[in-house]
Amino acid sequence: MITGATAGFGEATAHEFAKNGYDVIITGRRLERLKALSEELDKKYSAGSCILNFDVRDNEATQKNISGLPAKWQNVDVLVNNAGLASGFGPVQEGDVEDWNKMIDTNVKGLLHVTRCVAPMMIKNKKGHIINIGSTAGKDAYPNGNVYCATKFAVDALTKSMRIDLLPYGIRVTGVCPGMAETEFSVVRFHGDKEKAKTPYKGIEPLTAKDIAEVIYFAASRPANVNISDMVVTPLAQANPMNIVRK
Repeated sequence: MITGATAGFGEATAHEFAKNGYDVIITGRRLERLKALSEELDKKYSAGSCILNFDVRDNEATQKNISGLPAKWQNVDVLVNNAGLASGFGPVQEGDVEDWNKMIDTNVKGLLHVTRCVAPMMIKNKKGHIINIGSTAGKDAYPNGNVYCATKFAVDALTKSMRIDLLPYGIRVTGVCPGMAETEFSVVRFHGDKEKAKTPYKGIEPLTAKDIAEVIYFAASRPANVNISDMVVTPLAQANPMNIVRK
């Protein structure tokens, strides 16, 4: 199951798992994109796909959709908690409360809503792997990142806590923390301003969605007794959110 599968890391991860023989449950808010992705996966790979159209911020819709999965789709081996976003960029004293709520509700509460539904399935099935998509912004804060950084610090803490809570049940928990990757991320952050969205990537070769999808699959494909707890992945030009070399 991959949340936020309509673009970026989620879409690329769906391809990576389907290519390697997994049936995939793809979730997201944009139904047309989910349908297009499902058709593409069905044509390109032998794996099957199942669409769940809901917003992770809505706990009732999350519960309804996941609990309503057909029996054959309830054996979730891997959950990729990918749905997330940045909204707005500026100092905290000038922050937009709507942007803050959107990030907190998606990045933190949305991840919890989905995990609360799927983790009991994994416990019942006596196996599973939860992969939470964090960020280098959850390792080091940076100017104007404030609430986005806070949500990704929360994801980092939740990943560590989940691993402790689920350890007795043999469920693996991994955090994948990408650095600068050129997807729809900046377009969303800058509220659709495509020119401004190019600014963070000027003078560097950023990561791609496929780079991160391959890392996610690598973690999931380790032997059953191996758990990769934390992976931080950056482009070569980036050491952390503050140290970047531009050409």
